[in-house]
Amino acid sequence: MRRGPVAAAGGVAVVGAVVLAVGFWPGGDGDGSDGAAPSGGRSAAAPSTSPTKSYALSKAPATIPAVREHTAARGPGWRPDEGKGRVVIGDGDSGLADEAKLLAGELKLKYGGESDPREGDVQLTLSDGDEGKDKGGDESYTLTVKGERVRIAAPAEAGVFYGTRTLKQAVSGGRTAPEGVVRDRPAKPQRGFMIDIARKHYDLKWLEDCVRDLGDLKYNQLGLHFSDDQAFRIESESHPEIVSSDHLTKDQVRGLVKLAASRHITVVPEIDSPGHLGAVTREHPSLQLRDSRGKVTRGAVDISKPEAAKIVDDLLKEYAELFPGAYWHLGADEYLALTVKNPEASYPQLGAAARERYGADGRVQDLATGWLNDRADTVRPFDKKLKAWNDGFFRGGKTQAADDIEVAYWTGKEIGAREPEEYLKAGRKLVNYNDEYLYYVLGQPQTFRYPTGQRIYESWTPLVVRGTKPVSERYDDQILGGTFAVWGDLADAQTQEQVAAGIRMPLRATVQKLWDPGKPALAWKDFVKLADRL
Repeated sequence: MRRGPVAAAGGVAVVGAVVLAVGFWPGGDGDGSDGAAPSGGRSAAAPSTSPTKSYALSKAPATIPAVREHTAARGPGWRPDEGKGRVVIGDGDSGLADEAKLLAGELKLKYGGESDPREGDVQLTLSDGDEGKDKGGDESYTLTVKGERVRIAAPAEAGVFYGTRTLKQAVSGGRTAPEGVVRDRPAKPQRGFMIDIARKHYDLKWLEDCVRDLGDLKYNQLGLHFSDDQAFRIESESHPEIVSSDHLTKDQVRGLVKLAASRHITVVPEIDSPGHLGAVTREHPSLQLRDSRGKVTRGAVDISKPEAAKIVDDLLKEYAELFPGAYWHLGADEYLALTVKNPEASYPQLGAAARERYGADGRVQDLATGWLNDRADTVRPFDKKLKAWNDGFFRGGKTQAADDIEVAYWTGKEIGAREPEEYLKAGRKLVNYNDEYLYYVLGQPQTFRYPTGQRIYESWTPLVVRGTKPVSERYDDQILGGTFAVWGDLADAQTQEQVAAGIRMPLRATVQKLWDPGKPALAWKDFVKLADRL
């Protein structure tokens, strides 16, 4: 529930502040009319009799996502001054040099290294104090504007970086960062954007521009779905034969991962299996899954064959080092052998393999679950946290998916669909990919429609996991966040420029609700007006 103004020493603390959208892809940041110290209005203190200039009580900086809390104050605020301003770091805070140099370049200031701040400066510092860590962990921060200087303090580098994003937005377009103190933190630890680069090729510059803007919007994950039936899009030494002509080289991927890391974004790779492997089976037809009549099942490998597991494990091991981040997505969705009425009869070789491994009651779903767990065992030694699509988890059976695999819940339309509560009651962690709100599927096949930012902004929260109905608030801590996803089902339906334009407002709405799931302060039309002026 949104809270109202809260009295605070030295001013007024405002929770749920005004939102201002930023350009996506790169663009301007406004006309200077928002975010400055306001004129007029009721003063919180008696007029000063001093001959010095009097300032109105400040308003919260206008940013996206909106800052969670702002303590207002009186004063001139802060603007970057190319002539004298610097970005400096605290004593012993050398790990913040990258964040400081990035901000200095963006604001056209000098980088001053470890130095005491002076008038006109921005100081970045790590703090072990109570500056929000108890509320927001490593991604929390405090931004103080006072005495014509700025101090950004946080428990960890990520929080400092988010403070610099708030400052960058606050002064964009010639505006002034308002006097006072921002105390900010995200509601959800995972704030993701996923792009299907397998079915549609995106050039490197598009992806790099995407990363820069995701960073400014305080997203912290970029998912890359780079293998599917249509194509395999990253260079491979272990299996070069499966790589498509339009692909990213490993050096390009390393550069993208490095750029993402500089914005505190983790790149989350996905090699989907045992379905969605058409790019592999085209070059290795002996691994294709065939039914009892010998008909090939599209995109699926025959999981009764050890050779199928070997080639996928080769790829998982090869790319685990290319992507050093903490997460790996194992896929596991839409294995078509499990969409028929009687999998054991339609695919007798899978039924036989299941009984051999799990006993007389073994079923094809057990074999698929065993495949998922085996792939998890392959990746886990690389110190990865694991995800899989919700339709790769099955109820009943002889075996269950490993407890440490997060549920990436995208749909409730699959055969035998399970409500989100079933996973949550079992104690599983879940990430919200709700296809009702967060799926941008090129060409709008089947029942998909392009999502709108307004619908996300006004009616979605991380608790709305399936359809339009929220789960109980008691599960809030188990829902780790959400991801907005772009899928290339009909790849030529839009150009990459049209994709960027189409997801512009949905991305803003999504991160606003992941940062603060309460009702936004602005009406949608006002949110759009602000975004359109950038």
